[in-house]
Parts: sequence; C-alpha cells; structure tokens
Amino acid sequence: MEKESSNGRPTIDSNISYNVLEQPLGTRRHVRIITIGAGASGINMIRTLRTSVTNYSHVVYEKNPKVGGTWYENRYPGCKCDIPAHNYQFSWKPNPDWSSFFASAEEIEAYLCRVCEEEDLKGFIKTSHQVVEAKWNERGVWQLKVKDLASGNILDDYCHFLLDGSGILNNWKWPQIPGLQDFKGELIHSADWPESFEYSGKRVAVIGNGSSGVQIVPALQPDVKGLVHFIRSPTWIAPPPQQTWTTGKVAEVLRGLEMDGDEFSSGQIKKFKASPEYYLEFVKAVEEQINSRFPMMIKDSEDQKTAFKMISMYMKSLLGADEQLSKALIPSFPVGCRRLTPAPGYLASLTKDNVRVVTDSIVKIVPTGIKINTGEVIEVETLVCATGFDLSFRPRFPLIGRKGNLQDIWAKELPMAYMSCAVPEFPNYFMFLGPNAPVGHGSILTIIEHMSNYIVSIILKCQTEGIISISPTHSVLDAYSAHIDGFMPRTAWAGTCRSWFKNGQETGPVTALHPGSRIHWFHMLEKFRGEDFEYVYEGGNRFGYLGNGFSTKELEGDGDKTWYLGTLKAKL
Repeated sequence: MEKESSNGRPTIDSNISYNVLEQPLGTRRHVRIITIGAGASGINMIRTLRTSVTNYSHVVYEKNPKVGGTWYENRYPGCKCDIPAHNYQFSWKPNPDWSSFFASAEEIEAYLCRVCEEEDLKGFIKTSHQVVEAKWNERGVWQLKVKDLASGNILDDYCHFLLDGSGILNNWKWPQIPGLQDFKGELIHSADWPESFEYSGKRVAVIGNGSSGVQIVPALQPDVKGLVHFIRSPTWIAPPPQQTWTTGKVAEVLRGLEMDGDEFSSGQIKKFKASPEYYLEFVKAVEEQINSRFPMMIKDSEDQKTAFKMISMYMKSLLGADEQLSKALIPSFPVGCRRLTPAPGYLASLTKDNVRVVTDSIVKIVPTGIKINTGEVIEVETLVCATGFDLSFRPRFPLIGRKGNLQDIWAKELPMAYMSCAVPEFPNYFMFLGPNAPVGHGSILTIIEHMSNYIVSIILKCQTEGIISISPTHSVLDAYSAHIDGFMPRTAWAGTCRSWFKNGQETGPVTALHPGSRIHWFHMLEKFRGEDFEYVYEGGNRFGYLGNGFSTKELEGDGDKTWYLGTLKAKL
C-alpha cells in the first residue's frame, strides 16, 4: 500500500508484493454511475456521459412521475424563468421555437421532456424512485437504498460515482408562523400549487415577495375579489431588458426583432429557424449582455451606483405618487443583494384598488385569516405562502461518508464544497449547484454543462488510472473557503438584506454564490487540479495503471497509430 515516508516521499509497503496488471495503458475499467434527479442536471449528464465515456452503466433516479425538476414542480400562476428563454437551453439542443422572451414553466418543462424524447434519454431514467439513503463502502462503492414510490418497496443499488442533481430550490418549506396549520381556508405553498385550485372571486393573501411572490401577485390580481400582499422587506424589481439594453451588440439585435410585447411573432420564429447563424448571433449577444452584469455586483462600483439610481427611478415611476408604497418596496441595500428579477406587472398590480400591501409583522395565523402586530385580523379565504425553500444545502436523505452523515455535518457547520461540487471524506460524490455555485446571474443550464464536463474528466481519470476513490482534502477546502470569505464582502450579495444567498438570513456568510463572475467559474473549471485531491489506488500502487507495457493507442481499432507525426489528407 502506498504511504508517506518520514521525509515526505511516497514509499511502497515492502510487505505487499507487486504484480504487474495484465492490461494495456488506457484501459477503461467499468464503472456504475447513479445520478439523483432528472431535472436539467440529470438530463444533461446522461447526454454528456454518452458522448464522452465508454464502459459504464448509468441510471437516474427521479422522485417525481415526470422529468423536469423545478419546472415540473412549480406550477403556480405566472411562473416564468427570469433568464431569457433562448439562453435557458442546452447549448447542444437549441430551441428557436420559444414563444416569448421569458419562457413559462410549462414551456420549459415541455422543452426538457422533448429533449428526453428526441435524444433518446428516457431509458436511463427511473421516475417515481426516491433515493432514501446512500452509504460509502471502502471497497469503492456507494450503497443506496431507493424507494419505489409506486409500490412502496425499498430497492438496493450501488454505484462507483454518486452524482447529486437534486437542486437547491427544490425542498420547499412552510414559513415558521404560529398557528399556520390552524387556518381553516385553503392553505397553499407556491411550490406545491394544486392544479384544481380556483381563485377567481376570492379574498386571497400572498405572503412573500421573492421570485415566486412577485410573479403570483400580478397573475392573481385581475381575478380575485381582494388580494392582501404581506412583505417583510423591500426588493429590487428590474426594468425589462428591452428598456435597458440600449447599447452595444444586443441593442442592435433586439431592434431587429419582431415582437408583440414579450411574445415573438411567428415571422420572427421562422427567421430564427431559417438561419442558424442569425439565431446563434442573437443568443450570443444576449448571453454576453447577461454576463456583463457582474461588475454591477461589486459593492460601491460605478455600475452599482448607476443601477441603484436607475432602478429606483423605474420603480417610483410604476408606483406613481404612492410614497408609502415606494418607502415599503424600494430598498436601501445594494442592487443584487437579493436576486434581481424583472417581474413584469408586479409593481403596477400593487396600485390596483383590490390590492392591499401590508408591511406590519405577522403575529400569528388564526382560523379565518392573519393577525398582525397592530392587533388587526385580516380575514381571507385563501393563504398562499410564497416563502421559499430549505436553503441549507443539507441532503434530503442520510448521506454517510467516511466520517459521518453530511446531513448532520452541515447542520452543525457552514456548508462548504470544493468548487461547489465535492466534499472531503465523501469520495466519488459530486454535486451540481452545491454551495457557492455561480447561480446569482445567468442561465443555470450552461453552468450545469460545465460541471458535467468537469465531473466526466474526473470519472475518466479514475477509469484509466486505477483510482478507486477520489475526494478533496480538508486543507484544500479550508483554503478555498478562506478565499470565498475574503472575497464576498466586496460584493452586493453580502449587503444587509434577507436573501436565499445567505440561507434566508439578513446578515452572515454568502453560502449560495461563487466568488466571481460566471466566466470566472467557467475558467476555473477548465483544468482539473489533481493536487487538491486524495486518492485510493487499485492494488495500492499509483502506477499500476501503466500495465503490461502496451498502450490502447497501438492495440485498439484501425485508427492512426502514428498520430504524433501529423495527419494525412484524406484520399479522394
């Protein structure tokens, strides 16, 4: 077994005999891979493995009856993505057919389902199957217990690599308000919206003005008898891109679009489909504009000051002369401290006669409504909680590594992960969108693609170099986390505001975002830093993979076996 000598140089235990492995260099050992979740991460991983890896088996366990993840689960009225639709798609599966600039949840869900159908990915996915436990075994495997939600049976499975694509905004929770379950009317969480719910003509309360709340309010307002909107902190509402993207490449591209409000005309969609080059030019111009937001996130920068002034004026213009609403809704904290969202129609809806905005704190829920700190009881028939998710990053099932359950570890300690994806003492376990991923601005799907490629590079290394297990070291994660802690105070994200970036806290460490721009994160992942990891090797010798002296490059197939001399032109 390989170990460290007293002088720091590796030695081999002399009591263990060494046998040459009878296989050529480059041989890929078989690995089994399990991915948790068939949202965008799981779907993309199926395709990435298919195009990059051989000699493997792969299954994706999805707890829901359909694929789509958050876009299957979130069905509340007005639910849309706040990233432009043509940039919220896989780079390998462009969709010129998006009907509007910002796509609805239904349209994104349909896109993900169509991708699975057209790319023949469904065979890898087991829906209505929920991972309920995962335990590491030093033989180099994760032992899983999986519940078949249709039958209730618990199944045993195993894998060499466990990939967690269960998502951060997935585990919704009720707000901690006394008496919540005493309410006798309809109690609804935005992330568990009943399809049969009819709100027309009712008195409805909406608690929360995060990304969901600001979409639900304008969707319900025209049809309800009365709407009471409870907010405990202000939030920035951004102007639509068509109003602010007035210079550069994106302005030129947007000016040429045929649109009816937020909707693309049929003629415009035909133009996108007729010319892939024109379509790509449009997508890249919008992507470049989205990426350019990062300087605004730097505290006290000129971009931040300009955004603060411009968005304040925009919000005041939509709130009219209502000083009370302006005071309640326009923040004093930096732009971007909470996630910035366009929320079309939200501010205007708050000025309507059937809407009341309440900033007084909620004391408790009573059977007929909500009691606030003035003593008033506001009676409603329906209570909608747009109050978010469990943002602790703790796994939803026991995940037991070498030295304990990650649920317990992250309940006591700040959640930290190496490059947002790996944790010491949890070998061969990788997360999508773990702690400190670049989810503050831009499309999640391109982030997922980069992480998939990064994980695949690790799997390939393990397959071909005799590595049984791999995990980052504690000292490396400590150093990486020290950089995050040192960087974050210079950003708007660390401002004093209640945000899911800080696990729903007003102050404290930023646990959800990467210390830099999206491009910075992409650049960081370009090269695998092998020195940051500890390894366990098959047979105990890290050079065992060199094998019998031959290479697969000289033994396999009819390929060019003298590639190092250059490539010949194909003969006609």
